[in-house]
Amino acid sequence: MTIWNRSPQLDLLNERGALCANGHLGIEMLEAGEDFLRARMPVDARTRQPAGVLHGGVSVVLAETLASWAASLVVDPDKHHCVGQEINANHVRAVSDGWVYGVARPLHLGRTSQVWDVRISDESGKLVCVSRVTMAVLHSASRY
Repeated sequence: MTIWNRSPQLDLLNERGALCANGHLGIEMLEAGEDFLRARMPVDARTRQPAGVLHGGVSVVLAETLASWAASLVVDPDKHHCVGQEINANHVRAVSDGWVYGVARPLHLGRTSQVWDVRISDESGKLVCVSRVTMAVLHSASRY
């Protein structure tokens, strides 16, 4: 059974992200399953830190991007919207080139909050970063 309130339209997500941080960093939504959202991001001059490996903060951007899109697709957009409330990350392996792939899966989908587990791996499937993202679910009337 799917978790999505509406079917994820990956082309639309990529189009909406093209002119913001997502696009600048090369983040691309790739796949939506019954209970997950998957994206990729290049490890290149835009995403490396001065030592030549993937910047940990950029991994956090990928994690929050995945969790934010996923959270927004779970709620009814006419009634609710989601905003990031807390994020943490453990960086477990350096990557110097190629692509990293992130997968977001829900740990909790509640009435007022959601918690997402995001795993980022390199091209060979080795874990690079694990992140937990808490999203607040707000009534649309309280939108800023």
